[in-house]
Amino acid sequence: MPSLSYLRPRLVFAATLAVGMAAGWVGLPAVLYQRIAQPLPFDHVRHTSGAGLACTDCHDLSAGRGSGLPRTEKCAECHAETVGDSAGEKTLVESYVKPGREIPWLVYARQPDNVWFPHTPHVAAKVACERCHGPHGTSTHAAPFERNRITGYSRDIWGHSPARLGRAQGDGMKMTDCVSCHRQTHVHDACLDCHA
Repeated sequence: MPSLSYLRPRLVFAATLAVGMAAGWVGLPAVLYQRIAQPLPFDHVRHTSGAGLACTDCHDLSAGRGSGLPRTEKCAECHAETVGDSAGEKTLVESYVKPGREIPWLVYARQPDNVWFPHTPHVAAKVACERCHGPHGTSTHAAPFERNRITGYSRDIWGHSPARLGRAQGDGMKMTDCVSCHRQTHVHDACLDCHA
């Protein structure tokens, strides 16, 4: 049996390594991701439940590169003038709708430049928006954009769990998530269907 003097430095090293790894596991996301507020507050519930709108009423899913961001002209259909009394809506009308400027939304789902994601076949197959985007439609405020300081991409691409364990549906939009869904639904495709 090894002596205590032999084991002590090894135990101290193992304990220090474990504490350091745990601190990194918890602390790395705080250092890696920069939280940036969206340009406007946005309440999906008010628009879906309150106004009875569907995702596709505002998001044009036939747009190229899969962005689907609502255009200011779409907002202007209901908000040519201020209809409520919120500061966010006043900013929307005064700063974007009346001057005809696009809202500089930060895109949670922006994929790398070598990825072409077409929404059209997914909408045609009746894939629920929540399957990929999570519960955005039930949010009462625009979550901050969490930008990876190294890649520039949103944390929503990787997902919120560093180990990707116990992920909720829609928490992550990596290629492995797409491949997993396609396998579950027996959709077969080629690399060039999504990669240019």
